[in-house]
Order: sequence, then C-alpha cells, then structure tokens
Amino acid sequence: MSVRNIIEIDEEKCDGCGNCVIACAEGAIEIHDGKARIVKESYCDGLGACLGECPQGALTVVVREAEPFDEEAVKEHLERLKGKSGREPTAEAKAACPSVSAMSFAVPDSSALARIGKGESNSLLRNWPVQIELLPINAPFFQDAHLLIAADCFAFAAADFHEQYLDGKVLAVGCPKLDDTSLYLEKLTNILAENTIQAVTIAYMEVPCCSGLVHLVKKALTASGRAVPLTTIKLGVQGNVLEREELPAGEMAAEG
Repeated sequence: MSVRNIIEIDEEKCDGCGNCVIACAEGAIEIHDGKARIVKESYCDGLGACLGECPQGALTVVVREAEPFDEEAVKEHLERLKGKSGREPTAEAKAACPSVSAMSFAVPDSSALARIGKGESNSLLRNWPVQIELLPINAPFFQDAHLLIAADCFAFAAADFHEQYLDGKVLAVGCPKLDDTSLYLEKLTNILAENTIQAVTIAYMEVPCCSGLVHLVKKALTASGRAVPLTTIKLGVQGNVLEREELPAGEMAAEG
C-alpha cells in the first residue's frame, strides 16, 4: 500500500447516472446496485478526469493509503471489457440464438400506418436485435439509417412509441444505470464510425440516471468523428414530453 491520490465516491450524493464510468479511461468505475463504485484501487490513477462529469458532485480526489496504480493491470482490464462486449457473435452463436441474429423488416406501408391510427396493433420495428449489447456493428440495417437510441423504460412510458418515435428509425435500446456503459460507449462509437448513419435521436426519461444516456451518445459521436444531426427527447414518467432539443450536425461537432 502507498499514500497517493485516489477517487472517493459519496454514495449519498451518487444517483447512478454513469457519467463517471464513461469519463474513466481506465475502466476503474462501474455501476453496482444503482451506485458508482471503484472496481479496484489499482485501476484508478487518481488524476480526477471523472470529477467534472458528475452532476451531483459525488466524486472527489482524496489522499489516503491505497493500492498503487498499475498501468499493466489496467491494460489487461480494458482488454477483458472489450472482449465482453463489442466483438461480433460467431456464426455458430448466431445460428444457435435468434437474439443475436441481425434481421431487417419491411418498411410498413401507408395502410399499416392507418391501421395504427385506428387503434389496431401493428409494429413499426424495422430491425432485430434492439439491445445495444446485442447489436452487430455492421448490420445492414444501419446503412443510411436514422438511429433511435432509447432508454429501456421509454417505450413503456410513451403510449404512442411506435408511431410517434419509432417510425422510420432503427432502434437501439439500453439502460445507462443497470448496464455497463463503458461497453455501450465502445459499441455505439463503432456503429457510428463504421456505418452511414444519417441522424441520431436519443429518447430518455426524466430520472437523473437516464441523462447518462445523452452524455454517452454525445461522447460516442465525438469519438466516432461523425457529424450528424442530433435530437434529444426527455420524457416524464407519465409519458409527457418535458424537453426536446435539436442540434444540427455542425453544432454537435462544435460541442464535441
């Protein structure tokens, strides 16, 4: 053990938004049970790059006894994280499990949309899978797509999710509080970098942890080098739209 700088997390202030996870290049922070926690002391360099990303002020740098920072261990840790997420499923896995087999569905015609307007049940889903962790990076449905990145809960709160938000878009779903956002960041960055995505919409909930999805997608856009129009939609827990912001491609690039 040595006395050095290390990040300390105030669990009372932490709302589990996951912004610090995204900001930590060493992968030293994860979300467990709705709170940010240090994975291992030797992964944290104590430089505090994550401090400014916490909206609740839950992170501080303290000086105390801690395991020495281990750069080699960090490299191995990051390789393990990379292996858990972004690699494409094998052909055998795709054949065995339909959940990871990329499928595109026909675009609904005007009669299908009319039936939805009359209250009949018709899906406007255009792709499978939809979970971010399962999406193949180079799936054909990403070409020239408008990508809708939605929080898990959004579709349950929005009564008109299919016709109002999903129509004409390719869907990617995830939860920044419950899932590993570092894996999300890598997957979304690769999807944006390797495909001709035309626009991105982020659909998220008003709960504080869900804002991490917006931060994550903006960081993925910057990392991918892509400049595309970005729309963010914040929904209340009872389905009412609280905020909607539209950023032209140039403005998003300037933010990055």
